Amino acid sequence: MDGNALVREYLVLGLRLDRLHPGLVDSYTGDRALRRAVDNETRPHPAALAERAGLLRRELPGTDLEPDRKRFLAAHLTALECTARKLAGVRIGFVDEVRAYFQVDAVPGNPDEYRRAHARLAEVLPGHQSLRERLADYRVGETVPPRKLDAAVHALSSALRDQVRQQYALPEHEVVEYEVVTDKPWSGFNYYLGDFRSRVAINADLGHRMSNLPHLVAHEAYPGHHTEHCRKEVGLVGKRGQLEQSLFVINTPQCLMAEGMAELGLHAAVGPGWGRWTERVLRDLGLRMDGDQAERVEQAVAGLIGVRQDAALMLHDRRASQDDVVAYLRRWLLIPEGRARQMLRFLGDPLWRAYTTTYVEGARLVRAWLDLRPPTGTLAERYLRLLDEPLVPEALREELREGVPRLPRDPG
Repeated sequence: MDGNALVREYLVLGLRLDRLHPGLVDSYTGDRALRRAVDNETRPHPAALAERAGLLRRELPGTDLEPDRKRFLAAHLTALECTARKLAGVRIGFVDEVRAYFQVDAVPGNPDEYRRAHARLAEVLPGHQSLRERLADYRVGETVPPRKLDAAVHALSSALRDQVRQQYALPEHEVVEYEVVTDKPWSGFNYYLGDFRSRVAINADLGHRMSNLPHLVAHEAYPGHHTEHCRKEVGLVGKRGQLEQSLFVINTPQCLMAEGMAELGLHAAVGPGWGRWTERVLRDLGLRMDGDQAERVEQAVAGLIGVRQDAALMLHDRRASQDDVVAYLRRWLLIPEGRARQMLRFLGDPLWRAYTTTYVEGARLVRAWLDLRPPTGTLAERYLRLLDEPLVPEALREELREGVPRLPRDPG
């Protein structure tokens, strides 16, 4: 099988899996006739799709594809095979599932680190109430009023778009449309529609905070998911003909890379001082915040990044009760029960149950990789490689083991 034929079979495999579990394909911007053909097929059997994924992975080394494409496709065929086996009823342990999907191990966090994060937070938010009460009061004070949520999102998006366009070229007619939704298991979601257009849904149920909103917009749009999709559509797909990049499937290494870089989007676009930057953007809407304080609080809370992954391991690996998982989330994240139940809803969703690892391990891996750059290199230059190249987690770990950053590939 030649390389182009294998890539086509990979696309067909992903589209067929989406028929068995709608929502698995996050976006597909390739040949519409191919999607119509798959939609008109007889419903496939998941065991046959698992077998096909394994066969394609074995044939991949003999194709004429470039090494980075082979590495990308091998990782993603492994993930799709795991998905197909699960759909066929094969019992797969949670840790093994995460490893097959994302090329990382889900490991428990260290409670001592969480205690230190609480201690730092207590210094930032002094007072006589319990730390949970102090944090709750602080967050109530920085909540964006529902009537101003849409305006705040658009103001931050416009400011971030201007910032990102100074750093990275984007198509002139790219656009992001926002909608406020309810009753979703996530806080925000990017629906990439192709042709450099995204629709970003913001879940109003969560009561968004002024310190969180810029992270969310950066994550979903600039320089996060929307920016990545646009640049890969221009470069990898349009200029280099890597059609496998036209398909984005949930629970693949693609997701860990995308979520890791999106989690660090505000860090890459604005960097230290993002609190005051946000303060200035929101001031014109009549929203008041202490940007420096917001930054200090978020730095302290960042030490609790592993708690959600711990909760996923408790729920799916150790078979803890839902009440125990909620209690764990409430203890370490210092959140009310309603918020913990919302998190549990995401952790328990059949499609998303492993996905928390993409945020936790993805952010850890990408941050370490971004920090590995030449003395004369900039964060923006490093981040550009994430936007433009078909990298997988193992490729980042390889560079970290070597301790030497590689030069970016020519996108042309």
